[in-house]
Amino acid sequence: MEAPLTGFLAATVRTATPLALAALGETVVEQAGVINVGLEGVIIAGAFAALVGAGTGSVTAGCAAAIGAGVLVAGLFALVAVLLRADQIITGTAVTLLGLGLTGLLYRILYGVAGAALSIPTMRSLPLPFLSRIPVIGAPLFDQPPVTYAVYLLVPALWWWTYRTHAGLALRSVGENPDAARAAGIRPRRVQGWAVLLGGVLGGLSGGTLVLAQAGTFAEGMSAGRGFIAIAIVALGRWHPVGSAIAAGVFGAASALQFLFQAMGWSAPYQLFLVLPYVLTLIALATTRGRRGAPAALSRRAM
Repeated sequence: MEAPLTGFLAATVRTATPLALAALGETVVEQAGVINVGLEGVIIAGAFAALVGAGTGSVTAGCAAAIGAGVLVAGLFALVAVLLRADQIITGTAVTLLGLGLTGLLYRILYGVAGAALSIPTMRSLPLPFLSRIPVIGAPLFDQPPVTYAVYLLVPALWWWTYRTHAGLALRSVGENPDAARAAGIRPRRVQGWAVLLGGVLGGLSGGTLVLAQAGTFAEGMSAGRGFIAIAIVALGRWHPVGSAIAAGVFGAASALQFLFQAMGWSAPYQLFLVLPYVLTLIALATTRGRRGAPAALSRRAM
């Protein structure tokens, strides 16, 4: 039983990593009172840019390109939805469609109908001494690519920054009451703009992780709804960094169940496991419809 369980945990962590990155970024965005439905477009842009960047022969270049593309797409959303005060849902939907369509077009222009071969450099697992040798959980948690360890560090760092610093207090005050924040000398739209850009950094890196640490190549539409799942994860995690990380693990486990069942010899249609994360998304949205814990001014336009 130990081997199937170890494989299941490893698949859970691997699947949860890009979801956690996107969800942590979206947590910051929504704490500022903005909901970025364009996160799907940010992720797919980061994935495509990672392919192009890594094509130069460097994983670092791929990560940098993914982050840059994520910031660019998030910046477009911030320009229209935050600065120009357009409807956030409509703007985010347009950004998602733009990201999916533009990456598909550029992919075919640059790589042709046959697509890109599995020839780009990828992140290798980096086992941590001693920790990776812990029975059962050691290899799944501590024999992972560096980006997974970055998530481990990012969760407490975001918690500390959000709840223990003046900048985090300003962020949350804008999300709760922009008018009161403005009276205290805070500029709500500036705070929201920076929050959206930070979400773009992590969303772009999430897309880059799909290419550089998992698939090793790009495919059209490979974000596969992860942006919308990340938004549901934020709600399930009650708009808290730690809660979002835990919820990302739950979604990762749902996707990884197929590996556990296969290892145990259980036969079940693989489509069942493909649909599980989306079923969980609907459940998460249905159970958080009261928005308990949500920023009071979420999705309202700041003056």
